[in-house]
Amino acid sequence: MTLSLLTLTASAQLRLKGTEEPPLRKLQYAEVAITNLYVDSVDEKKLVEDAIRGMIDKLDPHSSYLTPKEVKSLNEPLNGNFEGIGVQFNMIEDTLLVIQPVTNGPSERVGIIAGDRIVSVNDSAIAGVKMSKEEIMRRLRGPKGTKVHLGVVRQGIKDLLKFTVVRDKIPVKSIDATYMIRPGIGYIRIGSFGATTHQEFLESLDKLKAEGMQHLILDLQENGGGYLKAAVDISEEFLQKGDLIVYTEGRKVPRMDYTANGKGVFKDGKVVVLVDGYTASAAEIVTGAIQDQDRGIVVGRRTFGKGLVQRPIDLPDGSMVRLTIAHYYTPSGRCIQKPYTKGDGKDYAMDMMKRLKSGELTNADSIHFADSLKYETLREHRTVYGGGGIMPDEFVPLDTTLYTKFHRELAAKSIVIQQNLRYVDNNRKEIQKRWTSFADFKQQFEVPQSLVDAILAEGEKQNIKPKDEAELEKTLPYLKLQLKALIARDIWDMSEYFSVVNEQSEMVKKALEVIMK
Repeated sequence: MTLSLLTLTASAQLRLKGTEEPPLRKLQYAEVAITNLYVDSVDEKKLVEDAIRGMIDKLDPHSSYLTPKEVKSLNEPLNGNFEGIGVQFNMIEDTLLVIQPVTNGPSERVGIIAGDRIVSVNDSAIAGVKMSKEEIMRRLRGPKGTKVHLGVVRQGIKDLLKFTVVRDKIPVKSIDATYMIRPGIGYIRIGSFGATTHQEFLESLDKLKAEGMQHLILDLQENGGGYLKAAVDISEEFLQKGDLIVYTEGRKVPRMDYTANGKGVFKDGKVVVLVDGYTASAAEIVTGAIQDQDRGIVVGRRTFGKGLVQRPIDLPDGSMVRLTIAHYYTPSGRCIQKPYTKGDGKDYAMDMMKRLKSGELTNADSIHFADSLKYETLREHRTVYGGGGIMPDEFVPLDTTLYTKFHRELAAKSIVIQQNLRYVDNNRKEIQKRWTSFADFKQQFEVPQSLVDAILAEGEKQNIKPKDEAELEKTLPYLKLQLKALIARDIWDMSEYFSVVNEQSEMVKKALEVIMK
């Protein structure tokens, strides 16, 4: 060790006894000492990362540190595109099965079709070698304009097919479904709020209006949020000029109001917003604005309660700190953020389990609010409640009997999805020939008993069995509904999937009831 380092270390030891040194110097001294004096070699980069994570872990549950790789992974779905070959796929055992090529995407342009199996990438086998899904995706993705050589097995074709695909930007859709659920009533489900969500939303509204939409069900269930701007832009489509949408305020951040510009394209007609315990962040902003401005009715269960504003702070190596700097407040003044204890992420993560145990998810009578949490909507002066999350106007209990333990275990082992993929793969042409109209499919198609039997047989092989005949009978109706929806998704798309499952959704039934009053 050099003399200067010894001197620095000794100096650090002396100075740490006093109080004049700033805290940052203390951290620097500790890092230098560990890196240069610790008995075993240490990874200095990891040491610094661990120190950052340690500081952030003592803050709120949503401040975080992200590595460069995590930053890229986080941004892709929000930015609205990534670069790759453009296929929706799933894995049957250890083989990549193309569910759908992206319309007009690079794979479709060279002739890859639904049902194809991609077995090699650039002459390296990806099937039968127990490669992870993440590694397969890494090999398929790459910069726009680069070429990738694919080996493809296609049913009915003896020889291996070879395709050269030129990678391109692939759009990531944030709207899951758009369709007319009843005459005059449209349905739009938003999965997240990203860079393209507002434009997608406008296109969905145009499509539905052309089909006669007068009223709208906006489904934000399980929407974990995303960009504030996307939430504000979508809220504007419903509100009058000057209507407050949301405001933010923090210890070092002055209040900032976000108001509607008055150019909204759906300011008339009934609106029902569907929410649940996983509706969070930007989705809660839209929900709170529509509720507080008396623009629509909220149906479902209390939302997650993520009302903390994170500012991304880019670090030199491409990593990032996402630091909470303010709170979100609804127009009536309610703080969206639910209570938390700094540094106690475990208790925060268990919140949904606590809601279930308390009865909040299954019984409206179990929910009690202090008078201090009462607020009023801005036009009709209806009572709404603070305390974290958005409480719906119309409560819909969680049906804990719908999804049996047997069904959960089959799904957890991927037996349902795997057997469904096999069925569609073996019968795709026959299904497409028989069901040229989705409307006819939805009304008349029945899941074949052979598919149900295959699921039950595979479950038994893996020692997954119903506890008795009653559990099996309770499982079958919802299992068949799920299978029908999955088949619709694989033959058509996600709008058709939700068109099937929504017919049995208590949330959707309540929304239709509210609109038809």
